Amino acid sequence: MAIHITDDAAADELLTTNPFALLVGMMLDQQYPMEHAFLGPQKVVSRFGSFDPAVIAAADPEEFAALCSQTPAIHRFPGSMAARLQELARIVVDDYDGHAERIWTEAADAKDLSKRLQALPGFGAQKVKIFVALLAKQVGVAPAGWEKVSGDYALDGFRSVADVVDPVSLQKVRDYKKEKKAAAKAAG
Repeated sequence: MAIHITDDAAADELLTTNPFALLVGMMLDQQYPMEHAFLGPQKVVSRFGSFDPAVIAAADPEEFAALCSQTPAIHRFPGSMAARLQELARIVVDDYDGHAERIWTEAADAKDLSKRLQALPGFGAQKVKIFVALLAKQVGVAPAGWEKVSGDYALDGFRSVADVVDPVSLQKVRDYKKEKKAAAKAAG
């Protein structure tokens, strides 16, 4: 299934065809608008010429950080995210032979997948839930018990990037997040 998150055909194609790009987009999706976070991999490709985890892991850290900081940057914190991206690339290379999809395709079950994802930089419990729902809903990979791991994100509705399929659903997810943020602020 094609992914439609960024409203940029090349970026969405990269997310659809490159599991490492999808994983990196999810990693970048924090304190930054989701559609911009998922544009990050395409920005790297256009500047670096590759999105191969081995090439990214081997890149000079200072040069890679500078590349990620060029306007428009890959994130509002481009230096720290460049380092995190390289660390993620190293893990994918060292633990999964450079194949990010092995993180989910070789997981024994949803609990194992959750453990594998939480071992990655930038993946806390909530992000893992969202990514598992994204895999199930958008990519069609649903390990046994994924609904229990992804919780509310497995439900119908517009709660996260897992529910974005077009500009209308993107706006619905934004509205949902805005409501949740306002409710949290009001609660103190």
